[in-house]
Amino acid sequence: MQRTLPRTIRTLLGAGCAAQCLLPAWAGAIPWQFQLRNTEGQPLADAVVAVEIKGPARSSNGRAEMAQRDRQFQPHVLVVQAGTAVHFPNFDTVRHHVYSFSPIKAFDIKLYSGTPSEPIVFDKPGIAALGCNIHDRMGAFIVVVETPVFGKTNARGELSLDLPPGEHALKLWHPSRLQPLLLSQKLNIPTGQASGVSSLVLPPQ
Repeated sequence: MQRTLPRTIRTLLGAGCAAQCLLPAWAGAIPWQFQLRNTEGQPLADAVVAVEIKGPARSSNGRAEMAQRDRQFQPHVLVVQAGTAVHFPNFDTVRHHVYSFSPIKAFDIKLYSGTPSEPIVFDKPGIAALGCNIHDRMGAFIVVVETPVFGKTNARGELSLDLPPGEHALKLWHPSRLQPLLLSQKLNIPTGQASGVSSLVLPPQ
């Protein structure tokens, strides 16, 4: 069962740092900063924030990469919209065997170097945990969302997005949560506000 997250929302001037995201333009969009922390007050880096804006959903024909460098997946957390084709280039001098047993996308790319000719298309929302059958310490996550509006927090646990006024659905996740579920809550952006901040606390499980 998904839990309702505790939160406080307060209005501040200024915008925080931006993160890579697919962001459509809206008239009257408001700079909105998200600050994510754990129950001990520590900032959560690489936390996923996805905002589902009311209206027709856009399909994705995009592409993304989950690379392997220095016997590590890069990035550790990749966020994509459902329908995105993900490539798995191997930049190491050793071969990797990438796999996932996750319900949203089970796959197995056997020992290879370079870049496989066919990407993996992630068409269902949720979290896919990745591993390497040769190097046990390698691990990563691909988080698939249903909206083109998303991003990841920086080392300070912050992310800024430009959002239209209205009531939206907010989806959150962090690797510290072992459950492969995005947490849901409502996000209300007031009309006529210059900017704003949502301070969010993610429970550990």
